[in-house]
Amino acid sequence: MPELMLDDPDGTLVMLRDSVTGFAARFPGAKAMRERRGRGGTMDPLIWSAMAEAGWIGLLLPEECGGAGLGLREQAVLSEALGRALIAEPTGTASVFAATLLGGASPGAERSRLAAGVASGEMVAVPAWTSGAKPVVARSVNGSIALSGETRFVDAARAATDFLVVAQDADGVMLLSVAADADGVTISERVGVDGSALATISFSDCAVPADRVLSRANRSEELLRQAILHTRLALAAELTGLASKALELTIAYTSDRVQFGKPIGSFQAIQHRLVDMWIEAEFAAAAVVNAVDSLQADDVDTAELAVLAAKARAGEAAFSICRRAVHLHGAMGYTDECDIGLYLKRAINLNAMLGQPEQLRLEFVERESGYRRGRT
Repeated sequence: MPELMLDDPDGTLVMLRDSVTGFAARFPGAKAMRERRGRGGTMDPLIWSAMAEAGWIGLLLPEECGGAGLGLREQAVLSEALGRALIAEPTGTASVFAATLLGGASPGAERSRLAAGVASGEMVAVPAWTSGAKPVVARSVNGSIALSGETRFVDAARAATDFLVVAQDADGVMLLSVAADADGVTISERVGVDGSALATISFSDCAVPADRVLSRANRSEELLRQAILHTRLALAAELTGLASKALELTIAYTSDRVQFGKPIGSFQAIQHRLVDMWIEAEFAAAAVVNAVDSLQADDVDTAELAVLAAKARAGEAAFSICRRAVHLHGAMGYTDECDIGLYLKRAINLNAMLGQPEQLRLEFVERESGYRRGRT
């Protein structure tokens, strides 16, 4: 089946893939997704702790912060394997996004506390930030910082011990940590299409100690640029894994399903569809590999374009492949007992994070035009 083809001189990537396979045998992804719906969308702390014990949550955190200190090659392979196994915990937000923010924050006691807790799984630091929305407002009150405003579409809010909030004041923007149970914090949830809960978090004169500020910048883009870049790459890799596994399940099903005395996979019309799905999965994997290579080349402009292309390509491929996989499974593909529908729902959820394919393509064109103008 299509997969990310990356150089692996020391065998680390193979070990990561094998570790996810063993993990999925203990915590089957489809079973966990169905159980999460029964809990109202909250994530399973047992699974999250086991992922932290495996070293996955702190994969991108520097070693001095208690993390594994690995890079984006390893994160891409891990995310792809998690997608294949349908392990739908919030690694994109509460691991990759949070770890990148903490890794780039100013050294200090608060950063050390959060990083160590995140890496061990004892704490869950969830980014509370909404792209394009009005920012949370911060103002100084008696030596502390008072926050007012709201953020939407926050993943794993009920499981959070701390929120990583981007807030604006008169001097620019800041990243600060807010205890999830602090006074003035209200969480309102609704269940998403894949059974996970998405929350709106409201801050009403929420008082935060000044030592909770992790970093400052003139604009939010400066604080979030790298975190968004890394998380989009991880999401693209996870979507690629979903697409590849959905294709594999469909090939197996059409090889076993018999009509008119023959497996339906022997019919030319079915074979054409499977080939089209294979091509889409291969292109998605190639786009993610190109994004990884571009990020490692230290050309920020090229890397941003490559990541946008990878997330758009992988998102469209995952949705298209999973949708057709449901169709090729026939009537049973639409039942909740059939796992293939869970892959489609997960693909829909991940597509919505940090930009749908259409939005990312428009951003790609806009950025590419800007880069060209800047170089002429």
